[in-house]
Amino acid sequence: MPKSIFTLLCFLFVLAMAGCAKRGSITGGSKDTLAPVLKASFPKNFATNFNGKEIKLVFDEYVKLKNINKQLIISPPMKNQPEILPQTSTKILTVKIKDTLQPNTTYSFNFGQSIEDNNEGNPLSQFKYIFSTGAFIDSLKINVKVKDALEKKVDNFVSVMLYEINEKFNDSTIYKETPRYITNTLDSLKIVTIDNIKAGKYLLVALKDNGNNKFNPKSDKIGFQKQYISIPNDTIFEVELFKEKLPFKAIKPTQGSGNKLIMAYEGDPKSMRVTVKNGSEIIPTIITKFQKKDSVQVWLKPLKADSLQVFVEKDTFKKDFMVKIKKQKADTLSISTDFNGTLPLRERFALSSSAPLVKFDKSKFSVFNKDSIAIPFETEYDDFQQKLYFNFQKEPLEKYKIQLMPGALTDFYEKSNDTLTFRISTKNASDYGNLKVVLENVKRYPVIVELTNKDGKVKATEYTESSPTIEFLALEPDKYALRIIYDDNKNKVWDTGSFMEKRQSEEVIYFPKEIDVRTNWDVEQPFSLGAK
Repeated sequence: MPKSIFTLLCFLFVLAMAGCAKRGSITGGSKDTLAPVLKASFPKNFATNFNGKEIKLVFDEYVKLKNINKQLIISPPMKNQPEILPQTSTKILTVKIKDTLQPNTTYSFNFGQSIEDNNEGNPLSQFKYIFSTGAFIDSLKINVKVKDALEKKVDNFVSVMLYEINEKFNDSTIYKETPRYITNTLDSLKIVTIDNIKAGKYLLVALKDNGNNKFNPKSDKIGFQKQYISIPNDTIFEVELFKEKLPFKAIKPTQGSGNKLIMAYEGDPKSMRVTVKNGSEIIPTIITKFQKKDSVQVWLKPLKADSLQVFVEKDTFKKDFMVKIKKQKADTLSISTDFNGTLPLRERFALSSSAPLVKFDKSKFSVFNKDSIAIPFETEYDDFQQKLYFNFQKEPLEKYKIQLMPGALTDFYEKSNDTLTFRISTKNASDYGNLKVVLENVKRYPVIVELTNKDGKVKATEYTESSPTIEFLALEPDKYALRIIYDDNKNKVWDTGSFMEKRQSEEVIYFPKEIDVRTNWDVEQPFSLGAK
């Protein structure tokens, strides 16, 4: 019998006898807060010249596995995940390797928080089992901080990867191959360490992906270091996650009603062109946004047809679709408002239409205050969003009546509104708070200054091309995060990055503390941008 097997059998026999001697239970005493302890492993931890298919881990008490599929990180990644048994409580875990191991490679099994004692659930935190298929263990490491390029909160379970720069590497490698080394932030880590690396040159990438360790721009966030990194290196590297902007692509339309088609898309639909034909006849259309979906509505004039040809074009994308047409009920005109009762002082009164509007008779619009005095106003129609905005000077503790007489609005199908009356009121100025932000050490202009709520939704925004002082008046009482965006391309929106273009996202800096805006509250807040 081989000596190693004989030694293992003897050890297991002694362990079993010790377990028998401890039968029964002890009651009382303090609660167990100690993590399990690894008593032995076969082969031993940090073994070299490993060529086996099985690893046994022996603990000092009964343990159980928790979320092993999410918590276990194997570096380099294996194509076929190992089997870890048993799934019930045990003192001995067996790892069955299902993959072909690479020669002269150091492997790290980081169990994260997945091993815990059976009684109290105390985890053996970040336990690692390491071996090498070669003659030595690679011992270099790097530290990496993971951030989100736009949001204050960082996603959990972000993979941090190193791709070896060799003759096989190119820019498409991260889309097709798994990395050489990998670790994961799991559910709480912001700075992670990749251990047991060999010296060399690498591409550093972070992915919030579906677990296959390959970059899919449609679903994944990515962060990367623009320059290759050399190891050994004691720098704490930083990567910022962002979702790439996809190139425009239209998905085959479907019929949404008797007078419109619904067409999903990827990328930015702005400036796309849609031509609808019934045979050789071009059908008049209007394109609007399908709210809360990455889709547009293609509104059609009434027609009789069994099918329609839809040609979509934008930039390099050009495609013809055929859509079957069935008899369905057509959309009718209805008008609604987002505001019922109270209109916040910072907001504009707006009307939404169920069908696109094409004609506006302003002589049939009126805005009155509580004294029935007509007040001046202007209107603005967003045809893509199907929203009609009313711009007028709002006063605190005022009541307004917005009235549209019959025929004030006409839609794409030449249908007009009946009499519409909307009543709104405003609250006292003391019900709001005012915030003055004074920017210091601004590196460049213009900048976008934003306030977001706890969910990351933008609640107020201002744009400045030179002034360091920004005022947010009549803010709803709430707790806000304050951030600035360096708008380098001057388009007044935050722009994401691109891996293939080696372009990072526009820089975002958060004020380090939450800002608590209260009623009847005025404050001036300095915001130094000297450090990122």
